[in-house]
Amino acid sequence: MNDRNIPLLCDYYEYTMANGYVENGLQDRVVYFDLFFRTVPDKGGFAVLAGLEQLVDYILNLRFSESDIEFLRSKNTFSEKFLEYLRNFRFTGDVWAIPEGTPVFPGEPLVTIRAPIAQAQILETFALLTINHQTLIATKASRIVRAADGRTVLEFGSRRAQGTDAAILGARAAYIAGCGGTACTVSDKWYGVPASGTMAHSWVMMFDSELEAFKRFCELYPDNATLLVDTYDTLNSGIPNAIRAFKEVLIPMGKTRFAIRLDSGDFAFLTKKARKMLDDAGLTECKIVVSNALDEFLIKDLLGQGAIIDSFGVGDNLITSHSDPVLNGVYKLVAVEQDGRIVPRIKISDNVEKITTPHFKKPYRIYDRCGKAVADLICVHDEVIDTSKPLGLFDPKAVWKKKVMKEYTVRELMVKVIENGDLVYDLPPIDEIRDHCRREMDTLWEEVKRFSNPHGYYVDLSQKLWNCRTDLIKGSKQ
Repeated sequence: MNDRNIPLLCDYYEYTMANGYVENGLQDRVVYFDLFFRTVPDKGGFAVLAGLEQLVDYILNLRFSESDIEFLRSKNTFSEKFLEYLRNFRFTGDVWAIPEGTPVFPGEPLVTIRAPIAQAQILETFALLTINHQTLIATKASRIVRAADGRTVLEFGSRRAQGTDAAILGARAAYIAGCGGTACTVSDKWYGVPASGTMAHSWVMMFDSELEAFKRFCELYPDNATLLVDTYDTLNSGIPNAIRAFKEVLIPMGKTRFAIRLDSGDFAFLTKKARKMLDDAGLTECKIVVSNALDEFLIKDLLGQGAIIDSFGVGDNLITSHSDPVLNGVYKLVAVEQDGRIVPRIKISDNVEKITTPHFKKPYRIYDRCGKAVADLICVHDEVIDTSKPLGLFDPKAVWKKKVMKEYTVRELMVKVIENGDLVYDLPPIDEIRDHCRREMDTLWEEVKRFSNPHGYYVDLSQKLWNCRTDLIKGSKQ
């Protein structure tokens, strides 16, 4: 998967447009596209960016085989000139992106691609699908991890994921956002997401008795045995037999790292009972794991009821982002190069939220004197913020809302990833991305991180960019 090359994973209209560019001699005209999203899933306060590594890999390896070209020829739609163009295809443009693991907000560019129009157009589908999917799952995982309040969350959703990529890359995105690991073994091999697992009910049912099943498992895996205790009767059979197996097999070996897992029932009630039974048996270090149809709201509710849980296994509600399963990312043309100048372009719509922000841009994150992020400011590419001077901010959706920052710091959000078709950015290992995500989360105010009715985080436009956008809107009506 790290060397994937699927050039035909592309909406057909991207090829019809690219063919038209070639036929009209426009294929080498340099343009700028922004990838951004319009609303946060689950009506949350922010999203967590993920998927950049896979996008970069795709761009650098994109080639068209003779089989691909023959297929396109069979459609009787594309010119031989265009097919020859594809035969020699190589991305030669530039890419800027916000690093993975960064909290991001609607309307700001996550990825900007500068390239000849035919190249940039063909990247649209894959750019969207990989950033949309992994950002969606990372965002959902972040909510679930925060609900667990420091307790470990494991991603258990492979069997409910909507396809192989959804399972494998979903586990990657979930780990970036703070999950402790995954049940998906191949995600460990390919991406370094720690894989773990214990037993299913079928293991218990294969033995003549529950106790025998537990003891055999402890003998096989003495260093981290987790016993599933709800196959028959959790309180009257499962937990007592687990206690007995721990005491007869693991304690004599000097092993104290073990756990029980509950996969059904009233978790608030059962975990309290289980904790007392384990403590009364002297197994105070035994952990309690729960799984089954969990999400951030159920986890928060369970902890609010006093449930005694050490870690959570979360499946389909995480890996599918069941409550809001689509990130509405879009890929829009924002500028073209003409006679050595960057000429901004804008899409106008009767729906105000669909009017794009034109120009080649760069977003800054603004921090107050406490180091907390207070707003993002999108500027034209050549603007530099002078932090020695007060910074005026205004809400582009309500321009009368203004604020002047006097003690502040700024950081450019985007980094250059590809230049002239070559990688110029050290793609970080996944544990560094995960650490970056954790640090970035700490810069957000708790009010922005609320699950319901979060505080609105402002994404503002510089005055120069605002004027550009306003002038283009006015000009379109003349």
